[in-house]
Amino acid sequence: MPRVPSHPPRQSRAQEPTAVHHPQEPRATDRPQEQRATDRPAAASPTGPAADTPRVGAQRRAAEAQAAARARSEGESAAVDRLATTVERLRLELERTQAQAAGRAVVEMGVGVLVERLRCGPTEAAGQLDSLAEQAGVTVLALAADLVNQAAADEISALAREFVADASVPPTEAVAVRLRSAEADVLASGDAAAAARSMLEHVLRPLGAAAVAIWAAHPDLSLSLAGSAGFPEEEARRWRHVPPGVPTPARRALDERAAVGYPTLAGASLPSIGQHEIHGGRLAVPAGVGGRLIGVLEICWPDALPERSQPLQRQFEALAELAATTLESWSGQEPAACDPADAQFGELRQLTDGLLDPCMILRAAPDSDEFPPRFVIRHLNPAFVDFAGRPTGVLTGARLLEAYPLAAEPGGLADKVEHVFATGEPFRAQDMRLAALVDGVPLTTRAQVSISRHGSHLAVVWRLDDGTPRVARLLQHAQRLGRIGGFEENLRTRQIAWNETVFELHGLPPTAAPLALDQLPDHAHPDDRHAIDRFLRTLLHHQRPASTAFRLQRPDGVTRHIRVVAEPVRDPGSGLGNDPGSGLGTVRGAYQDISAQHWTEVALAATRDQLAQSEQQAAERSRLALQLQHAIMPPTRGPLDLHDLSVAVRYRPAEKDHLVGGDWYDTLALPSGDVLLCVGDVSGHGIEAATGMVALRNALRGLAATGAGPAQLLSWLNSVTHHLTDNVTATAVCGLYEPATRRLRWARAGHPPPVLLRGGRADILPQLGGILLGAIGHADYEQGELVLEADDTLVMYTDGLIERRDESLQASLTSLTALAEESRTGSTTGSDTGSTTGSANLEELLDHLLRYSNADTDDDTCLVGVMVR
Repeated sequence: MPRVPSHPPRQSRAQEPTAVHHPQEPRATDRPQEQRATDRPAAASPTGPAADTPRVGAQRRAAEAQAAARARSEGESAAVDRLATTVERLRLELERTQAQAAGRAVVEMGVGVLVERLRCGPTEAAGQLDSLAEQAGVTVLALAADLVNQAAADEISALAREFVADASVPPTEAVAVRLRSAEADVLASGDAAAAARSMLEHVLRPLGAAAVAIWAAHPDLSLSLAGSAGFPEEEARRWRHVPPGVPTPARRALDERAAVGYPTLAGASLPSIGQHEIHGGRLAVPAGVGGRLIGVLEICWPDALPERSQPLQRQFEALAELAATTLESWSGQEPAACDPADAQFGELRQLTDGLLDPCMILRAAPDSDEFPPRFVIRHLNPAFVDFAGRPTGVLTGARLLEAYPLAAEPGGLADKVEHVFATGEPFRAQDMRLAALVDGVPLTTRAQVSISRHGSHLAVVWRLDDGTPRVARLLQHAQRLGRIGGFEENLRTRQIAWNETVFELHGLPPTAAPLALDQLPDHAHPDDRHAIDRFLRTLLHHQRPASTAFRLQRPDGVTRHIRVVAEPVRDPGSGLGNDPGSGLGTVRGAYQDISAQHWTEVALAATRDQLAQSEQQAAERSRLALQLQHAIMPPTRGPLDLHDLSVAVRYRPAEKDHLVGGDWYDTLALPSGDVLLCVGDVSGHGIEAATGMVALRNALRGLAATGAGPAQLLSWLNSVTHHLTDNVTATAVCGLYEPATRRLRWARAGHPPPVLLRGGRADILPQLGGILLGAIGHADYEQGELVLEADDTLVMYTDGLIERRDESLQASLTSLTALAEESRTGSTTGSDTGSTTGSANLEELLDHLLRYSNADTDDDTCLVGVMVR
C-alpha cells in the first residue's frame, strides 16, 4: 500500500488562491514575525480564514462600491454648487447690464444737454461730463441726471427740486436717477409692457412694491391691460379686458379723477389683477395728457399700503405721466407672443363692438373637458341689453346656463350653441323664444337669433321683435315687481292666453289649461262669489271695464288675495243683438297678487284703531287730571286776607297738555288762630301725580288741626306718603303763622327754601334739614322760626320757577333773589300805604317773577306770595 503522508500535499501555485491586498489591511510581510508564524497554521487549517476568502472579497467589494458612491455624491454636490454660483453670477451681471443700459441712456441725455449748452461736439461733451463729475465728487450718472433735471421742466425735475428743498427726505440722487432711468427705458422701448417692467425695477421695487399694471381707458368705460410687470402671465391674460361697470380700483380712480389707495385689496372688496397672488395695498393713479384721462397706473404692494407722503405721491404722479406717454402710442393690439386664440378674440371683439344689435361672445370654459362643454360669456358688445334688465357687469364672466338657466330647455338656446360649436354650421332663426329667471320670476321674449362659430369662440346675436328692448325690460320689471300677469280670452273660440306670472298666481304649472273667466267663481272663496258675479255681469253683459278683489283658492291649498282688472274688446264686424255677448269678441285684462298689500292694510287699520284708542284714553286721563287739579287749585286766585296777611297765588301749567303735574299749595286759617301756609310738589305727571297731590293736601289739612308744629306735621305727612300711597314721593315746605306775635315757624322736606323780601332786599331763608316725603318710613325734620315785620313779603314756590339744566341750585336761587329785588324796587316806587295798594304790589311781584323767570324746563310752577300788612 502506498504510504499516506502525514500532512496534506502542498497545493500547486495554480491552485492557490490569489491574494488580494485591501488598502486598509497591512501586507503579510509588514506583519510581525510572530503574527506571520501564527497565521500559517490557521491558513492551512480547513476551518480557518482561508475557507472564508469569498465572503471577505464580497465585503471588500461592497465597501469599494460605497466609497465610489460617496465620491460621486460629493462630485454632484460640487457640480450643483458650481451651477448655482454661475447662475447667481449671471443674474448679477444681467442686473448690472440692465442698470448700465438705463444709465447709458441717462448719460447720453446729459451729454446732449452739454452739447446744447457748450456748443461743442458729442465727444468733447462726454469728456466734459467725466471731468465735471470727477471735480464734483459724484458719479457720471448722477451728474447727468442732475443736468437733465435742470434743463427739463417736467414732473421729474419739479420732484427733484422738492426733494432738494425738503431736508427731511433722503438725498435726491437715487430718486432722480431712478426716475430718469425709467423715463429713458420708456422712451427707448415705446411699449407699455416694457414701460411697466422698467418702472417696477428702477422705481417701484426699491419702494417695496411687488407689481404694477398700466390700464388703458376706452370711451365705452371699459379698460384694457396695456402692460404689466410682477404678475403671472396667465393672470395678465385673464385681465386683458375689463368690461364697463366692473368696480375695480382703476375704475374708481378714473371716476374720482384722483389717486385712490386701499390699505388692502381684500378690505376694499374690489376685484383687480393679481387679487389671489398679491393681497397687500393698492394705489391707482389716473394718467392723462392735456387734461384728458387716458389710463390708470395701478401699483401693488405685498403688505399694507405705505404712508403716502407728498414727495412719494409726486413720484407716483411722475410715473403716471410716463404711463400716459406710453398709452398715447399704444394701439391696443394684442402682443405678438400672446395666445392665437386671444388674438382672434380681439379681432372678434372689435367686430361685434361695431354691431348695432345685442351680441355676446361665448367660449368653452377652460376647465371644461366633458362634452357638451360649458360655455362662458366672455364679452358683451356696447349695444347689448339684457331683456331681463340685468346690467352687463353681472353677466360678463358668468356661465351661459348660470345667466340664462332656462336656455337649457329642449330646443333652446343652449342646444343651438352646442350644435354650432360641434359642427361649425351657423344657426339662423326668425322667431325664437328666449327665457331668463330673475329672482325666481321667469321672463320671456321672442327674438331673431343668429349664432356663428369663429375659431374657439361663438358669436350670439339677437334682435327683439319689437325693436324696443328697453321698453320690454321695463315692462318685465313692472310685471315682476308688481306681481302682475296679463291674460286674453277669445269668447268665441274659447282660446285663452296667459303669461307665466298668471300661471304662478293661480298655482298651476305652465303646461296646465288656463281658466276661463266664467270659471272664477268655482275657484274663489264662497264669500267672494257675489263680487265676482257682479264683475262678470259688468264686463260681459254691460260690456264695460270692471275690476274686483277676491280670495283665490289655489289647488295647492294656498289662499291668495287677487285683484282682477279687465276690459272688453268689441268686434266691430258684429251687430248688436239680444245676446249679451253679441259684438263682444275678446276680453283682455290682468291679475295682480295683492296679498301683501291686503295684510299690510289690515295691520295698518288695526294699528290705527289701537292708536286712536290709546290717544283717546290718554286725552281722557289728561282731561280728568287737569279737572281734578283745577278743582282743588285754580291757576289764578285773587288776593286772600287772613288776619293781617294778604295771600296771592299763581299757577303755570306745563307747556305740554299731557304733562299735568303734581304741584299744590294751601293757605288755611286753623281753629287755633294760626294760619297754615304750605307748598308741595308730587313727583311725576298725569293722573297719578294729581291724585297723589290731592291725598297729601287733604292729609296735611287734617294733621294741622292737631296744633302740632311744622316739623311734626311733615314727619306725620312723610309716614302717610310712605305707607298710604302707591310709590309716591314729594317735596314740601310748611309754615305756621301766629298773627298775635307775627312769628313764623316753618320746616322743609327736600323743597327749595322760601324767599323773604324786607326793605327792598331779598334773602333766601336757611336751608333746614329734611328729606323728601315718602322716601323712608320715618323721618325727622328741622324747624326754624322767624318774626315778620310790616310790609314783609314771603314767597313760596316750586322748582319749576328756578330749575335750569345748565345751572346749579345755588346759582338759580341767586338769580331768583336778584329778580325779586328788581321787581320790588319797581313796584314800591310812588306807591301809597294801604291794603289795596299792597295787594296790588304783591300780585305784580308774582306776575313779574313768573314772567321773567329764566327756568328752561317744561315743568309746571306754583307760586304763593304772603305780605304782612
